[in-house]
Amino acid sequence: MRVRIWDRPTRLFHWLLVALVPALWWTAEEELVEIHMILGRTMLGLVLFRLLWGLIGGSTARFASFVRGPGAVLSYLRGKAGHVVGHNPLGALSVVALLLALAVQVGLGLFASDEDGLYSGPLAHFVGSEASETLTDRHETMFDVLLVLIGLHVAAIVYYTWFKRQDLVGPMVTGSGEAPAGAAPMKPAPPWRFALAASLAAAIAFGIGVVL
Repeated sequence: MRVRIWDRPTRLFHWLLVALVPALWWTAEEELVEIHMILGRTMLGLVLFRLLWGLIGGSTARFASFVRGPGAVLSYLRGKAGHVVGHNPLGALSVVALLLALAVQVGLGLFASDEDGLYSGPLAHFVGSEASETLTDRHETMFDVLLVLIGLHVAAIVYYTWFKRQDLVGPMVTGSGEAPAGAAPMKPAPPWRFALAASLAAAIAFGIGVVL
C-alpha cells in the first residue's frame, strides 16, 4: 500500500540542496564571489533549517525517528530489521554524514576570503588574514570530501533502485511510497513549526555578519 513518507519541507530541503551544491561549485570555479557568498548563506540557512526540522518537523524527518546505534545498523545489514518508513538505519548514517560535512563546509566558508582579500566571509575578521587563508584551503578541501559522500549517496540510491527494487527517489518527489500493510504513515508537523524553523534559520544565516 502507499503511505505518506516525507513532508513538503523535507522534500523542499532535499531538492534545494541538489540545486545549490553544483551552483556553489560553479560560482567558485568562475570566481563569481558575490553570488557564491549569497548562495553560501542560503546553504547555511538550509543546513540550520534541517537541523531544526530534525527536532520539530514531521515524524520521519526527526532525528529521533531514524538515528540509531550500531546494533540497529548491524541488524539491518544482516536483514533482521523490519521495514522502516523513512530512512533505514544505514541510510541514516549517510544523512548524518552529509549534514555534518555540509555544516563543516559552510562553517569554514564563514571565515574564508578570496586571494586578493577583496571578499571575505562574515566572520573572517575574527581570525586574521593568515588563519583565513588556511581556512579557505580547508574549505576547498572539504568540498572534495563532500563530493565523495554525495557519490556514495547516489550509488546507494542506484543500488536500491536496481538491485533491491526499492524506489527512493519517487517518494522524495511525491511524498508517498510503497510500504507493507499496516505500516504507520508519516505524521506531519503543524505549519507554524515550519514557519518557526524557516524564520530562525534565515535570520541566523543572513544576519550573522550584521550582528557579529
